[in-house]
Amino acid sequence: MARRNPWLRIGFDAWALGLDASFTIGLRALKMMAGGPAAEAEARRMISEKIEAGQALQTKALTGGLGMTAPGAAAKTLKHYRRKVRANGRRLAK
Repeated sequence: MARRNPWLRIGFDAWALGLDASFTIGLRALKMMAGGPAAEAEARRMISEKIEAGQALQTKALTGGLGMTAPGAAAKTLKHYRRKVRANGRRLAK
């Protein structure tokens, strides 16, 4: 029985994250171009979220939460970031 290559799925997941990120970046850019207090708050939120997401991923890595294999760690990393990006896209689309 042939084994599936986990990197194919990881590649697709990375592509999907890129699409989600492009959508979210576009929505954020529109909000920031409008200016004002809402734009300033969004810029601050964006920076703090990026720092928080990176720290949470680092904690997962240091505590073994990403798994023991390279494909497992890559898949869990993508899942971690995609969840954050999608939540921002939903929030900004309202």
